[in-house]
Amino acid sequence: MLQQTQVSRVQEHFYPLFLKKYPTLKALAGAKIDDVLASWSGLGYYSRARNLHKSAILCKEDGLPKSMKELQTLFGVGRYTASAICSFGYHQKVPVVDTNISRVLKRYFALLDEKLIWQMAEKFLNPNEPTKHNLALMDLGSLICTPTNPQCKECPLSFTCKGKNEPELYTKKKKTQYENLELFLGVCIQNNKIALSKSQTKLYKGLLVLPETEPLEENFIASFKHSYTKYRITVNLYKTKTYDENSIWLEAEEMDEAPISSMTKKALKLLG
Repeated sequence: MLQQTQVSRVQEHFYPLFLKKYPTLKALAGAKIDDVLASWSGLGYYSRARNLHKSAILCKEDGLPKSMKELQTLFGVGRYTASAICSFGYHQKVPVVDTNISRVLKRYFALLDEKLIWQMAEKFLNPNEPTKHNLALMDLGSLICTPTNPQCKECPLSFTCKGKNEPELYTKKKKTQYENLELFLGVCIQNNKIALSKSQTKLYKGLLVLPETEPLEENFIASFKHSYTKYRITVNLYKTKTYDENSIWLEAEEMDEAPISSMTKKALKLLG
């Protein structure tokens, strides 16, 4: 959940509710994917929920693998996630490199080559206290060695830091290239229920969304802006009386338990 998402959003709402609903791998594996997506609704990057569900199914009998190599065979589990599980879950002697730790290592060792980060992390690891070492570096990166205006005078590594005089040089970020997208969505309401369809596109795949429609000016309701991953979306809403035979009809009180994207929720809120 913390991938690409602020800690506060995860900690205050999503994680406690998700864990309460799916307290074990077996509970998650036995759930319907639509229910899992509904529990994830509002977090974005829904491939994370799908991967988590598929991995739970694979591990429901034997539990999570215990090695970095085996963990990386699971859906959506890369080197960082695998290392975090091994370090924080199993207390193994492995380095962890998240965004914060990467920034600390780049500056401390004056690294310009991204390929060297994991290599240096392994050399730098305290083998006697590997878990505490990784946690300390995470805190150092989030609180002291920040992306902008790092507090070098407060840093315990300052005296031996090779990059402290030019900290920004080693953490320059490439500007994200955003893609503009315009959507024309139909709002069909009958008997206090609204017609939704299951998305088959990469954008919100598997979630319930308002269907696309013909943008007729006389049926225009409203428009709004929405951001999702690399997209900057302009959403235009139109009244319509047409709907697909596979449409899913929901009342307002059913929306909270349905796998609905944040964009769709925003549209429905705009409709009142």
